[in-house]
Amino acid sequence: MHSASFSQSEPTHFDPAHSEPAVVLQGISKLFGRFAALHDLSLSLPAGRVYGLLGENGAGKSTLLRIIAGLARPSRGSVRVLGSSDVRSVGARIGYMAHAILLYDDLSARENLDYFRGLYPADRTAGVVELLGQVGLANVDSRRRVGQYSQGMKQRLALARAMLATPDLLLLDEPFSNVDSVSTTAMSTLLGTLRDRGATLIVVTHQLEALARVADEWITLHAGTIVKHEAAHNRSPLSAGRGGER
Repeated sequence: MHSASFSQSEPTHFDPAHSEPAVVLQGISKLFGRFAALHDLSLSLPAGRVYGLLGENGAGKSTLLRIIAGLARPSRGSVRVLGSSDVRSVGARIGYMAHAILLYDDLSARENLDYFRGLYPADRTAGVVELLGQVGLANVDSRRRVGQYSQGMKQRLALARAMLATPDLLLLDEPFSNVDSVSTTAMSTLLGTLRDRGATLIVVTHQLEALARVADEWITLHAGTIVKHEAAHNRSPLSAGRGGER
């Protein structure tokens, strides 16, 4: 079993204390034919916090992340991310981890990160060895192909990929899925560290206890609308879960 002790790195340059909200959404709707995945959703998220995005399957969580990431356009409404209404212009400052693991199985972890690292400006990217240490994969045989990894190891590598550009905004869709309890705790600690260094994190999860130790706010979606948005200290993970199932 490989160590799940995640290493530390230098702070990011972003200072949330002197910035506008990381994300501002006004009247967002997203239609797929006649189906409204999101309906008239408005949201303002101050920078430098961890937001837990909750809700049952089909509530619109992944669609919302994709819109914030600039990977999908809303049918109606406006989006402002990291101070820009052109999300693509700040794409290098956004890290996105999809629910589906988007890695090359026939490459090693380092080869995967080296490839994706080339897609970002060189002055923003973190070192590959450093990233593998941060997600507890530094001691894995460097020749081992990702196709031979466990699902939990793949999740940790996908998180490293999302962190490649030392993002100011990190969007994570079910990062704790298929990850063992030791690694889950280490990942949660890492997310808190990134927040403390100035990053803003929006995390979709059904594993509420994993995020509860670092979450600042819970946002609950139901049928494409926000039904609850409150500080994390106002309720326990279990009560947050009940809110997400309504």
